[in-house]
Amino acid sequence: MRCRPFFVAGPCSLESREVAVATASALSSIFGPLGADWVFKGSFLKDNRTSGSTWRGPGAGEGLEMLAEVRREFGVRVTTDIHEPGQAEAAARFVDILQIPAFLCRQTSLLEAAGATGLPVNVKKGQFMDPSAMGGAVDKLRSKGCPEVWLTERGCFFGYGDLVVDFRSLTVLGGLADRVLLDVTHSLQRPSAEGGRSGGTTAHAPALARAAAAWGVDGLFFEAHPDPSRALSDQDVMLDFGQAAALVEGASRHWEGIPRK
Repeated sequence: MRCRPFFVAGPCSLESREVAVATASALSSIFGPLGADWVFKGSFLKDNRTSGSTWRGPGAGEGLEMLAEVRREFGVRVTTDIHEPGQAEAAARFVDILQIPAFLCRQTSLLEAAGATGLPVNVKKGQFMDPSAMGGAVDKLRSKGCPEVWLTERGCFFGYGDLVVDFRSLTVLGGLADRVLLDVTHSLQRPSAEGGRSGGTTAHAPALARAAAAWGVDGLFFEAHPDPSRALSDQDVMLDFGQAAALVEGASRHWEGIPRK
């Protein structure tokens, strides 16, 4: 049985209201004709940055208001990253799903605070983590009443400056969580490869998305921007709207239901 295509997508950072609304509008036009379920993602704070001088985001106040506007205008669920336990309750008033960044996937106090909000929580698997070890993060969330746990594969370190995806991870994670996703664009990063920032390439994004869909992943995560070359973060791996449309269409034709235990 084929599952309904599911996506989490949006800009890396909530740079401005204009970028957020333009991206949400384009993605809505892409997903709507396919009948795909989707969530808009945007970060109000990028706390894991190669250089302290690079763009970090608009902050919680302005960023969460942008997400609330996108939710109202486009009738779509929204999600954002949190980095500290104190951000969980505040963000939960504006979003539908909370997201835990990969480098914080083991932080007990953060996971417990997110789980206690009563929202679904998506945890990015650390690039350093055995997928089976993510059971600890799942247990921490569920111990505080989290109603739905998602786990997202985003590649594992291959040496110091590259990432690779082991597709067996998707099946392992699928046995632990309610949903498992592949983060297509972050899996194509080259961490800190450009000196003061991370590099990467979008060239392999369509094939990676099709492979994950054929494998049977529950959903795909990717980042998109009106003009990635001018983006304030992740410019090398974000998709423009044409690339996003092609990726979604191609992946949707390969979708299968992931086997569950």
